[in-house]
Amino acid sequence: MTKIFSFLGGLGWLQKTGLAIAALIVLVVAGGVSFGYYFVKNQPKPEFWESEIVKFETQDAEYPPALGQVLFVGSSSFRFWSSLAEDMAPLPVLNRGFGGSNLSHVTYYADRIIFPYQPAAIVLYAGDNNFAGFEPSSANDVYKDFKEFVSVMRAKLPDTPIYYVSIKPSKLRWKSWPGMRDANALISAYSDTDEGVNFIDISDTILDDSGALKDDVFIFDGLHLNETGYARWTDKIKPVLMRDLNEVVESVTNGP
Repeated sequence: MTKIFSFLGGLGWLQKTGLAIAALIVLVVAGGVSFGYYFVKNQPKPEFWESEIVKFETQDAEYPPALGQVLFVGSSSFRFWSSLAEDMAPLPVLNRGFGGSNLSHVTYYADRIIFPYQPAAIVLYAGDNNFAGFEPSSANDVYKDFKEFVSVMRAKLPDTPIYYVSIKPSKLRWKSWPGMRDANALISAYSDTDEGVNFIDISDTILDDSGALKDDVFIFDGLHLNETGYARWTDKIKPVLMRDLNEVVESVTNGP
Protein backbone atom coordinates (compact mmCIF):
# COMPACT_ATOMS: atom_id res chain seq x y z
CA MET A 1 0.00 0.00 0.00
CA THR A 2 2.84 2.32 0.82
CA LYS A 3 4.27 1.72 -2.64
CA ILE A 4 0.93 2.57 -4.23
CA PHE A 5 0.67 5.89 -2.40
CA SER A 6 4.28 6.61 -3.28
CA PHE A 7 3.54 5.93 -6.95
CA LEU A 8 0.48 8.16 -6.93
CA GLY A 9 2.44 10.90 -5.26
CA GLY A 10 5.04 10.57 -7.96
CA LEU A 11 2.38 11.35 -10.52
CA GLY A 12 2.10 14.85 -9.12
CA TRP A 13 4.60 16.08 -11.68
CA LEU A 14 2.34 14.80 -14.43
CA GLN A 15 -0.63 16.66 -12.96
CA LYS A 16 1.42 19.82 -12.63
CA THR A 17 2.70 19.44 -16.18
CA GLY A 18 -0.85 18.97 -17.43
CA LEU A 19 -1.97 22.10 -15.65
CA ALA A 20 0.96 24.04 -17.08
CA ILE A 21 0.14 22.86 -20.61
CA ALA A 22 -3.52 23.74 -20.12
CA ALA A 23 -2.53 27.19 -18.89
CA LEU A 24 -0.25 27.65 -21.89
CA ILE A 25 -3.07 26.67 -24.25
CA VAL A 26 -5.38 29.19 -22.60
CA LEU A 27 -2.76 31.92 -23.00
CA VAL A 28 -2.17 31.07 -26.66
CA VAL A 29 -5.89 31.00 -27.43
CA ALA A 30 -6.47 34.22 -25.52
CA GLY A 31 -3.56 35.83 -27.30
CA GLY A 32 -4.90 34.71 -30.66
CA VAL A 33 -8.33 36.08 -29.86
CA SER A 34 -6.79 39.34 -28.67
CA PHE A 35 -4.72 39.63 -31.83
CA GLY A 36 -7.74 38.79 -33.96
CA TYR A 37 -9.77 41.41 -32.13
CA TYR A 38 -6.97 43.95 -32.56
CA PHE A 39 -6.64 43.17 -36.24
CA VAL A 40 -10.34 43.42 -36.99
CA LYS A 41 -10.75 46.62 -34.99
CA ASN A 42 -7.67 48.26 -36.50
CA GLN A 43 -7.90 46.94 -40.05
CA PRO A 44 -10.13 49.82 -41.20
CA LYS A 45 -7.32 52.27 -40.43
CA PRO A 46 -5.14 52.71 -43.53
CA GLU A 47 -2.02 53.23 -41.41
CA PHE A 48 -2.23 49.54 -40.52
CA TRP A 49 -0.65 48.73 -43.90
CA GLU A 50 2.17 51.29 -43.72
CA SER A 51 4.89 48.64 -43.51
CA GLU A 52 3.67 46.99 -46.72
CA ILE A 53 3.68 50.31 -48.55
CA VAL A 54 7.21 50.99 -47.33
CA LYS A 55 8.27 47.60 -48.75
CA PHE A 56 6.94 48.66 -52.14
CA GLU A 57 8.84 51.94 -51.93
CA THR A 58 12.04 50.17 -50.91
CA GLN A 59 11.65 47.74 -53.77
CA ASP A 60 10.95 50.57 -56.22
CA ALA A 61 14.06 52.45 -55.10
CA GLU A 62 16.24 49.40 -55.70
CA TYR A 63 14.53 48.20 -58.87
CA PRO A 64 12.56 51.08 -60.40
CA PRO A 65 9.59 49.67 -62.34
CA ALA A 66 8.96 50.84 -65.88
CA LEU A 67 6.40 53.59 -66.22
CA GLY A 68 3.24 53.17 -68.24
CA GLN A 69 2.39 49.61 -67.22
CA VAL A 70 -1.03 48.20 -66.42
CA LEU A 71 -1.31 48.60 -62.66
CA PHE A 72 -3.17 45.95 -60.68
CA VAL A 73 -3.93 47.44 -57.29
CA GLY A 74 -6.15 46.50 -54.38
CA SER A 75 -6.36 43.81 -51.74
CA SER A 76 -4.96 40.33 -51.17
CA SER A 77 -6.83 38.68 -54.04
CA PHE A 78 -4.37 40.58 -56.22
CA ARG A 79 -1.48 40.33 -53.76
CA PHE A 80 -1.62 36.52 -53.93
CA TRP A 81 -1.80 36.45 -57.74
CA SER A 82 1.79 35.26 -58.14
CA SER A 83 1.38 34.31 -61.81
CA LEU A 84 -0.10 37.68 -62.80
CA ALA A 85 2.76 38.77 -65.08
CA GLU A 86 2.71 35.47 -66.94
CA ASP A 87 -1.07 35.34 -67.12
CA MET A 88 -1.37 38.85 -68.58
CA ALA A 89 1.53 38.68 -71.06
CA PRO A 90 2.19 40.40 -73.40
CA LEU A 91 0.62 43.19 -71.36
CA PRO A 92 3.22 44.73 -69.01
CA VAL A 93 1.73 44.61 -65.52
CA LEU A 94 2.70 45.80 -62.07
CA ASN A 95 1.09 44.21 -59.01
CA ARG A 96 0.43 46.45 -56.02
CA GLY A 97 -2.10 44.42 -54.08
CA PHE A 98 -1.51 44.81 -50.36
CA GLY A 99 -2.68 43.34 -47.08
CA GLY A 100 -6.34 42.89 -46.41
CA SER A 101 -6.95 46.41 -47.61
CA ASN A 102 -10.35 47.89 -48.27
CA LEU A 103 -11.28 50.37 -50.97
CA SER A 104 -10.56 53.56 -49.06
CA HIS A 105 -7.07 52.29 -48.18
CA VAL A 106 -6.16 52.10 -51.86
CA THR A 107 -7.26 55.70 -52.32
CA TYR A 108 -5.33 56.74 -49.21
CA TYR A 109 -2.05 55.38 -50.60
CA ALA A 110 -2.57 56.52 -54.20
CA ASP A 111 0.24 59.09 -53.98
CA ARG A 112 2.67 56.29 -53.18
CA ILE A 113 1.50 53.18 -55.06
CA ILE A 114 -0.44 54.52 -58.05
CA PHE A 115 0.58 57.97 -59.27
CA PRO A 116 4.37 57.42 -59.28
CA TYR A 117 3.98 54.66 -61.89
CA GLN A 118 2.05 56.75 -64.42
CA PRO A 119 0.01 53.65 -65.28
CA ALA A 120 -1.45 53.10 -68.73
CA ALA A 121 -4.50 51.61 -67.01
CA ILE A 122 -5.62 50.78 -63.48
CA VAL A 123 -7.18 47.43 -62.62
CA LEU A 124 -8.76 47.60 -59.17
CA TYR A 125 -9.91 44.80 -56.89
CA ALA A 126 -11.08 46.23 -53.58
CA GLY A 127 -14.27 46.20 -51.57
CA ASP A 128 -14.20 42.56 -50.48
CA ASN A 129 -12.67 43.40 -47.11
CA ASN A 130 -15.13 46.23 -46.58
CA PHE A 131 -17.65 43.54 -45.70
CA ALA A 132 -15.44 41.95 -43.02
CA GLY A 133 -15.03 42.78 -39.36
CA PHE A 134 -17.34 43.80 -36.54
CA GLU A 135 -18.80 46.73 -38.45
CA PRO A 136 -18.99 45.77 -42.14
CA SER A 137 -19.68 48.41 -44.74
CA SER A 138 -22.95 48.69 -46.59
CA ALA A 139 -23.24 48.50 -50.35
CA ASN A 140 -23.73 52.27 -50.41
CA ASP A 141 -20.58 52.79 -48.34
CA VAL A 142 -18.54 50.80 -50.84
CA TYR A 143 -20.14 52.66 -53.72
CA LYS A 144 -19.21 56.01 -52.14
CA ASP A 145 -15.65 54.81 -51.60
CA PHE A 146 -15.45 53.78 -55.24
CA LYS A 147 -16.65 57.15 -56.47
CA GLU A 148 -14.08 58.81 -54.23
CA PHE A 149 -11.38 56.60 -55.75
CA VAL A 150 -12.43 57.62 -59.26
CA SER A 151 -12.49 61.29 -58.26
CA VAL A 152 -8.95 61.11 -56.86
CA MET A 153 -7.71 59.30 -59.97
CA ARG A 154 -9.31 61.85 -62.27
CA ALA A 155 -7.53 64.70 -60.48
CA LYS A 156 -4.08 63.41 -61.49
CA LEU A 157 -4.72 60.77 -64.14
CA PRO A 158 -7.68 62.17 -66.07
CA ASP A 159 -7.15 59.99 -69.15
CA THR A 160 -6.20 56.72 -67.45
CA PRO A 161 -8.89 54.04 -67.82
CA ILE A 162 -10.06 52.28 -64.68
CA TYR A 163 -11.15 48.65 -64.66
CA TYR A 164 -13.06 47.53 -61.60
CA VAL A 165 -13.04 43.79 -60.97
CA SER A 166 -16.29 42.93 -59.22
CA ILE A 167 -16.30 41.83 -55.60
CA LYS A 168 -16.23 38.05 -55.53
CA PRO A 169 -18.48 35.75 -53.53
CA SER A 170 -16.60 33.31 -51.30
CA LYS A 171 -17.14 30.52 -48.81
CA LEU A 172 -15.80 32.57 -45.93
CA ARG A 173 -18.02 35.59 -46.63
CA TRP A 174 -21.03 33.93 -48.20
CA LYS A 175 -23.38 35.65 -45.75
CA SER A 176 -22.12 38.99 -47.07
CA TRP A 177 -22.75 38.13 -50.71
CA PRO A 178 -26.13 39.95 -50.96
CA GLY A 179 -24.47 43.21 -49.88
CA MET A 180 -21.49 42.59 -52.14
CA ARG A 181 -23.83 41.91 -55.03
CA ASP A 182 -25.63 45.19 -54.39
CA ALA A 183 -22.32 47.07 -54.31
CA ASN A 184 -21.35 45.45 -57.60
CA ALA A 185 -24.64 46.52 -59.14
CA LEU A 186 -24.15 50.13 -58.06
CA ILE A 187 -20.62 50.28 -59.42
CA SER A 188 -21.64 48.56 -62.64
CA ALA A 189 -24.40 51.12 -63.18
CA TYR A 190 -21.93 53.92 -62.49
CA SER A 191 -19.52 52.52 -65.08
CA ASP A 192 -22.27 52.80 -67.70
CA THR A 193 -22.25 56.57 -67.19
CA ASP A 194 -18.46 57.04 -67.38
CA GLU A 195 -16.60 55.84 -70.45
CA GLY A 196 -13.34 55.86 -68.52
CA VAL A 197 -14.63 53.34 -65.97
CA ASN A 198 -15.08 49.69 -66.88
CA PHE A 199 -16.77 47.01 -64.81
CA ILE A 200 -15.51 43.43 -65.16
CA ASP A 201 -17.95 40.95 -63.65
CA ILE A 202 -16.13 37.83 -62.45
CA SER A 203 -19.04 36.33 -60.52
CA ASP A 204 -19.53 33.52 -63.03
CA THR A 205 -15.97 32.35 -62.36
CA ILE A 206 -17.02 31.68 -58.75
CA LEU A 207 -20.71 30.76 -59.09
CA ASP A 208 -22.36 28.03 -61.13
CA ASP A 209 -25.51 28.45 -63.20
CA SER A 210 -27.69 27.91 -60.14
CA GLY A 211 -25.92 30.67 -58.20
CA ALA A 212 -24.09 28.26 -55.88
CA LEU A 213 -20.39 28.52 -55.14
CA LYS A 214 -18.07 26.41 -57.24
CA ASP A 215 -15.95 24.14 -55.08
CA ASP A 216 -12.74 24.15 -57.11
CA VAL A 217 -11.60 27.78 -57.04
CA PHE A 218 -10.56 28.45 -53.42
CA ILE A 219 -7.57 27.57 -51.26
CA PHE A 220 -8.05 26.20 -47.75
CA ASP A 221 -9.25 29.49 -46.24
CA GLY A 222 -12.36 29.62 -48.41
CA LEU A 223 -11.56 33.21 -49.36
CA HIS A 224 -8.56 33.38 -51.66
CA LEU A 225 -8.25 31.80 -55.07
CA ASN A 226 -6.23 28.80 -56.13
CA GLU A 227 -4.64 28.29 -59.55
CA THR A 228 -7.96 27.30 -61.07
CA GLY A 229 -9.59 30.44 -59.74
CA TYR A 230 -6.88 32.71 -61.10
CA ALA A 231 -6.96 30.94 -64.46
CA ARG A 232 -10.67 31.74 -64.69
CA TRP A 233 -10.05 35.35 -63.69
CA THR A 234 -7.44 35.54 -66.43
CA ASP A 235 -9.99 34.29 -68.96
CA LYS A 236 -12.37 37.09 -67.92
CA ILE A 237 -9.99 40.01 -67.38
CA LYS A 238 -7.28 39.59 -70.00
CA PRO A 239 -9.49 39.72 -73.12
CA VAL A 240 -10.99 43.03 -71.95
CA LEU A 241 -7.58 44.58 -71.39
CA MET A 242 -6.17 43.21 -74.63
CA ARG A 243 -9.15 44.63 -76.51
CA ASP A 244 -8.80 48.10 -75.04
CA LEU A 245 -5.06 48.50 -74.59
CA ASN A 246 -3.66 47.82 -78.02
CA GLU A 247 -1.19 50.69 -77.79
CA VAL A 248 0.29 49.30 -74.58
CA VAL A 249 0.78 45.88 -76.16
CA GLU A 250 2.33 47.44 -79.25
CA SER A 251 4.78 49.48 -77.17
CA VAL A 252 6.02 46.27 -75.58
CA THR A 253 6.16 44.36 -78.84
CA ASN A 254 7.64 47.07 -81.05
CA GLY A 255 9.25 49.38 -78.52
CA PRO A 256 8.39 53.03 -77.84
